[in-house]
Amino acid sequence: MIGRPKFVLASGSPRRLALVNQAGIEPDALKPSDVDETPKRGEIPRAYANRLAKEKAQVALDNVRLDDELRGAYVLAADTVVAVGRRILPKAELLDEAQQCLRLLSGRNHRVYTSICLVTPRESFRQRLVETRVRFKRLTSEDIESYLACGEWRGKAGGYAAQGIGGTFIVKLVGSYSNVVGLPLYETMALLGGEGYPIRFGWLNTVLA
Repeated sequence: MIGRPKFVLASGSPRRLALVNQAGIEPDALKPSDVDETPKRGEIPRAYANRLAKEKAQVALDNVRLDDELRGAYVLAADTVVAVGRRILPKAELLDEAQQCLRLLSGRNHRVYTSICLVTPRESFRQRLVETRVRFKRLTSEDIESYLACGEWRGKAGGYAAQGIGGTFIVKLVGSYSNVVGLPLYETMALLGGEGYPIRFGWLNTVLA
């Protein structure tokens, strides 16, 4: 990794790591941040996503400060929220939660928000919020039961994965697809590049690989 600044991804999500890798960046470290993800009373989806992304970035920064090899790294955190109106859908862990999400999303429009928060080597915080509008087909009972049985929904915001079988439910998507997966690539790379990170450094090695 000689020749470029250190980069830390404040996430344990395989999807976010895959998207960062897709952009030609290999993080020097993964620092998942354990924060309380309970929405505050009356908190709207946009504010909720922004708050969690910043909290995750702060926790990761605190850890990076304690590591001599990573101190001064760029730290990237993100949080993705699925919402119907002002209602924030959970990251489904239980079968009942996923079922409720799918019934609510069936035949309707919803919005996916991802807030990205970048901490620069000088410890300045830079944040952006990206919104994508998604429309689901009307799901049959068989659709829902079969999807629940496959288990793909577990741990996913809104109880589905757009990059997997859940993508077959999407009738229309307006905005960033990678945002729905968990990290809006265009906006993330623009943010990193604007703060001086050499986003093209790994492109040649990525192509050769």
